[in-house]
Amino acid sequence: MRPGYFPIQIWLHWLIALLVPTQYLTGGSIERTHHAVHMGMTPDRWDLVQHHLHNYLGIGIGLLMGVRLAVRLLWPPLPDGRPASAAKALSRALHHAFYAAIIGQAAMGFVASYIWFGIAPYHVIGSRIILAMVALHVAAAAWHTLVLRDDTIDRMVIARRPPSTDNSENGQHEGDIAPGLGDEHEKKERQQRFAQHAGSNRERVAEERHP
Repeated sequence: MRPGYFPIQIWLHWLIALLVPTQYLTGGSIERTHHAVHMGMTPDRWDLVQHHLHNYLGIGIGLLMGVRLAVRLLWPPLPDGRPASAAKALSRALHHAFYAAIIGQAAMGFVASYIWFGIAPYHVIGSRIILAMVALHVAAAAWHTLVLRDDTIDRMVIARRPPSTDNSENGQHEGDIAPGLGDEHEKKERQQRFAQHAGSNRERVAEERHP
């Protein structure tokens, strides 16, 4: 079974998954920097570096999430083959909430840094909500991998993408054809096979007429 996500979606997923923890590691520098300025002290240089890194990575995460959302809307992932259920609906709702939370968090961080610092407390609350959602996401991934033993995680891992296989009946190739492009690819293959078959028939008829 081929994965339900394009390679760009998979790469964006894992890139954001690496960047989000960095935000938690550097977030404390913001409070220390502002406290030092408020007390009339010079902020620690390393705190300033982390502060800027946190801001720029936050903007980057927001932009990457925007790209990821656009790609998902334009090219939805392939169905996973599982029947509809309450657990599947809950998983989809959590996924949508994840998108909204991370994009909203990036937007609040930008506003707090460059427009209105008063929104900062809500930014802190948002970070805790996202942390709880990450924990649920990891727990769900572990459940699918260790208990259900299905291919849910495989859909988001490029290295486990199965090779293309040949269909013995019509010669179609499956596995690496993106949704939306498969029909065109298959049409071209059918046309090529038809042309080859017609050419073979013409050669056979010519040989029979002129032995």
